[in-house]
Amino acid sequence: MAAEDGAVTIYSGSAITDAKKNPYSLKVGLAQMLRGGAIFEVTTADQAKLAEDAGACSVIVSDPPRAQGISRMSDPALVKDIKRAVSIPVMAQSRVGHFVEAQVLEAIGVDYIDESEYLAIADEDHFINKHNFQTPFVCGAQTLGDALRRVREGAAIVRTQGDLSGSGNVAMAVKNVRSVMGQIRLLNNMDDDEVFAFSKEIQAPYDLVAQTKQMGRLPVVQFASGGIVTPADAALMMQLGCDGVFVGSDVFNCSDPYKRVRGIAEAVRNYNDPHVLVETSSGLSGLMAGLDLGEDRIEHFGRGHGGV
Repeated sequence: MAAEDGAVTIYSGSAITDAKKNPYSLKVGLAQMLRGGAIFEVTTADQAKLAEDAGACSVIVSDPPRAQGISRMSDPALVKDIKRAVSIPVMAQSRVGHFVEAQVLEAIGVDYIDESEYLAIADEDHFINKHNFQTPFVCGAQTLGDALRRVREGAAIVRTQGDLSGSGNVAMAVKNVRSVMGQIRLLNNMDDDEVFAFSKEIQAPYDLVAQTKQMGRLPVVQFASGGIVTPADAALMMQLGCDGVFVGSDVFNCSDPYKRVRGIAEAVRNYNDPHVLVETSSGLSGLMAGLDLGEDRIEHFGRGHGGV
């Protein structure tokens, strides 16, 4: 299925797009390589190496915590240091609508760019035209309409986000993922006329809505983020239908960060195996200090002092 104004992909990889420049099918294929993995936010090269050793499929770079000020893209020097330190893919964040930050990140060779609402917003009316870039983009969404609009703009990964305040509460992520999945289930039972009306209701491109109905899922990889701090949290998002999870940098703030990161990575890969989940969840209680609800430093993912 194709549209006149943009590229539409089929999840299996048989995409219809402009193959001459920045082919969307290639970017979606690169995104699918991350399926079934956990992406960890890191602020140093040492954290990135630990995450790689513990089984992360990718890391996303964020600046160390700041007391105040505008949250912008990470220092390119930090991104370069982390790229040299690890062999797994490296993501970095740009502000929503800030296509020049994205140009800078592409120029230094990041593997994925996250147009992140966790940072300050540079353009309140326009998202980046992601078809102009060779690098695959990650974009946040809370609803099916959000997700499909970001796909139309060229997003290759949809990050269904939860709480943006850094409370460490996974409830909002669960609510939004259930909402998206519930809308897709409703869509599956609609006839053509209902699909057309539904696409107008959620303000999403009709062809992408129809494609979602045909596939029974989003046309691109779907990850979850927000409040995911335990192996059980990660497995919960996977069992709800996500392809992977983003995890904030507070998992490194404990006496044995390797054990926590390893536990979450293993839980994502074995989310349907209760015996593995028992093992990954055991012995973490002493490592969870500081991750109780209400503490200010919980999973500040991306807002200049945390990740997605």
